[in-house]
Amino acid sequence: MSIMGRISFSCLFPASWHFSLSSQVLPRLLIPSIRQLLFISLVVCLIGLLYLLLVAGKGHVSWITKENHFHRHLARVTDIDATDTTNPNLNYGLVVDCGSSGSRVFVYCWPRHNGNPHELLDIRQMRDQNRKPVVMKIKPGISELAKTPEKASDYIYPLLSFAAQHIPKHKHQETPLYVLCTAGMRILPENQQEALLEDLRTDIPVHFNFLFSDSHVEVISGKQEGVYAWIGINFVLGRFDHVHNDGEAVVEVHVPGGDQQEMLLRKRTTGVLDMGGVSTQIAYEVPKTEEIAKNLLAEFNLGCDVHRTEHVYRVYVSTFLGYGGNAARQRYEENLIRNTAARNRLLDQHIGETVESPLLDPCLPTDLQDEIGPPTQRLYLRGTGEFDQCRQILLPFLNRTNDTQTSLNGVYQPAIDYSNSQFYGFSEFYYCMEDVLRMGGDYNASKYATAAKSYCATQWKILRERFESGLYASHADLHRLKYQCFKSAWMYEVLHTGFSFPTNYKNLKTALLVYDKEVQWTLGAILYRTRFLPLRDIQQESLKGAHSHWRHSFSFVNNHYLFLACFFIVLLSIILYLRRLRRIHRRTAQHCTPSSVPWLEEGLGSPTILINL
Repeated sequence: MSIMGRISFSCLFPASWHFSLSSQVLPRLLIPSIRQLLFISLVVCLIGLLYLLLVAGKGHVSWITKENHFHRHLARVTDIDATDTTNPNLNYGLVVDCGSSGSRVFVYCWPRHNGNPHELLDIRQMRDQNRKPVVMKIKPGISELAKTPEKASDYIYPLLSFAAQHIPKHKHQETPLYVLCTAGMRILPENQQEALLEDLRTDIPVHFNFLFSDSHVEVISGKQEGVYAWIGINFVLGRFDHVHNDGEAVVEVHVPGGDQQEMLLRKRTTGVLDMGGVSTQIAYEVPKTEEIAKNLLAEFNLGCDVHRTEHVYRVYVSTFLGYGGNAARQRYEENLIRNTAARNRLLDQHIGETVESPLLDPCLPTDLQDEIGPPTQRLYLRGTGEFDQCRQILLPFLNRTNDTQTSLNGVYQPAIDYSNSQFYGFSEFYYCMEDVLRMGGDYNASKYATAAKSYCATQWKILRERFESGLYASHADLHRLKYQCFKSAWMYEVLHTGFSFPTNYKNLKTALLVYDKEVQWTLGAILYRTRFLPLRDIQQESLKGAHSHWRHSFSFVNNHYLFLACFFIVLLSIILYLRRLRRIHRRTAQHCTPSSVPWLEEGLGSPTILINL
């Protein structure tokens, strides 16, 4: 390298190029001061860090979270494939529902927990090789064995044997089994209940190797059953996944936490309305703190860590016996018989005693003839099909009080935020809308009342013709046709007068299935009772956490940190190179005298300094 009046750069590889700069211009353009270099480096570093934290990190985490949420949600919607019993990471669970008319066993399965304490187990119903749910039912109910409790284990043996055949044998000892009894057992005396349960506790472990203890057999209350149903439906709908997308409804929840209230913003859960033949039930989350009787409120934590509050829920549950569709009709008929007999005696009349002089009933379709009561109190009816009059007659059967926050039978009901809530209506709420009126789904009070009024006013002969022509739902029968008018009015009054839903409420969906699946309360039961099982997987994950964390983080480094590291290395190389040029320039200036550079004054062509790269 020679030192002259001009600095030239040339390169022979990979391509030949050459340029030169005046030594007077070079210091100002290419050789900044140390302070300038440090300032530029600091600015570049800050920009890089901001990019990493605000763009790269956030994008990576949110993408991973949204992807996991999408796949979990999609799995619940499209979970129709046969269960792969060869998968060693699949776990199983059994719930036996001992009801009043029979008992059913449900087999559930779930993959290994991912170790994230914020997420619940992804439980789904097991499906056999034909893609059908693994379920078996037997009759009658276990309560029929009240006088022979020693036969209880023999009664339940076929159910457990059926389930055992579908679960890999090496998984039996880690498969929890729960035997939960409902309405049929509740009406038995406590000593008879205990005798049946004790036989199950003693004999089941002798014949089966499931994960089973004495506490796994019990008679559950109506409140527990309602809570389990609420859990199951919200789980299938994905309401317990607290990653909410834009536009999804959320609610502000006050969760008890020590001496002060903790406020959370999470997905809005769905309330449940269920009207059976005998009873009606309502269950919904109470997001704000209220003083409610403990027998009406259930507070529970679905998470595996009792110290985390994100899965703490406060649910109001109330069951009303005698307020189901068939039970309400029975109470109505008994009232007709009693009042008509008293009126006939008082006025010396014979209305309803013969077919020729029937009692007019506004809750039956027009011109439908019916007879009710025992032979000694037979009462003949003829329908007039007046929907609005039927509604008015049914009001006293709701047993409402004048208190503002009460519902059926004067029971206290916490306030519902109708502007930010959603409910699903099952059983009779769906049948009343769909079987005959063919309008199941989103509920609209005005359209429903108009359709019900039209049905009631239609001649019974015409309704029979439509039924025989197949215009109604396949499972609709003559019993449904006869009492559709009554049940339509009863459902309307229970909803709007009993539970005080406004007639312009738009967030009620009536359904038979959720995502084409019948959601049983047993799903909520297995989810709640296995909520601590993820702790086992979390502990195992923590043992290999360091290695797993490094491995997963390394993919992130490849995308972002590695890029920034290379960028900083290149930047540092440029700075060091420029500092070297600065030292070269200073050395040149020290060795050069004014007489040796006459071209500065004369404007002559300057010599060159060759630097070969």
